[in-house]
Amino acid sequence: MQAHGFTTTIATNAHQVVSVASSKEFDLLILDLGLPDKDGLDVLEELRGRGETLPIIVLTARDGLDDTVAGLDGGADDYITKPFRFEELLARIRVQLRNHNVPRVKEETTLRAADIALDLLTREVWVGDRLVELSTREFILAEVFLRHPMQVMSREQLLNRIWGYDYDPGSNIIDVYVGHLRKKLGSNRIETIRGIGYRLRT
Repeated sequence: MQAHGFTTTIATNAHQVVSVASSKEFDLLILDLGLPDKDGLDVLEELRGRGETLPIIVLTARDGLDDTVAGLDGGADDYITKPFRFEELLARIRVQLRNHNVPRVKEETTLRAADIALDLLTREVWVGDRLVELSTREFILAEVFLRHPMQVMSREQLLNRIWGYDYDPGSNIIDVYVGHLRKKLGSNRIETIRGIGYRLRT
């Protein structure tokens, strides 16, 4: 979430959820129903009973129709079941923020690292004066690296950000796509950190 321009706080139990949601400091709540000390549906009803109006997206493993109906009837603005794709979650967050007229900070539309430039609007990637064609997944992977230059990104982090939590963590898909990026951006751009993951060299 932070990589996409959001400031986040994690609440680990029902009491913290209610406290954070009632603080008026946040624009949206992503609520897991499987809280350790109280059912998330009860927390949802408590918040709405208090008159809290911030948008709430339920994100849960409970995928039954009765659960979905209970969540929406209980006051959730959206209901997403696990496994989910991170890109879809981001899109649904943007919808809720837009519907609730929450202003977004203007985001830089071009990411740069060394001589690599990635334009988020035109979806173009330049290495020096050379235009590089990337597939959708390659572009998203390159975007993650350019948002975190010189930061070591684990394979699990990259899988979660690009393919979602439903992807097999034992898959070598990240290694394959890093190989594609190296061929297109330059073989020395992305460094392998043995046993951990990768980082973009600047």
